[in-house]
Amino acid sequence: MESVEVIARFNEQCQIDPLSFKREGRNYHVDAIGRRWEDDSGQHFLVMVPLERVFELLYVKSESRWYLKRVGMDRFSG
Repeated sequence: MESVEVIARFNEQCQIDPLSFKREGRNYHVDAIGRRWEDDSGQHFLVMVPLERVFELLYVKSESRWYLKRVGMDRFSG
């Protein structure tokens, strides 16, 4: 799990929407937010970026920090 910079906003339902994130000096624009859930570790978001790559972002509220949990899964795999 790696720490990443995320630009996010609160939507009309007061939910966090990640808009983009920065990893290894590269910015990734979030095209779509898929599944989201919350557990003991924080708020999880499956996000799609260009070329239909899917990433899992984790927001840990107690740390005010974002993490990248899973990297670049192909939407059509597995």
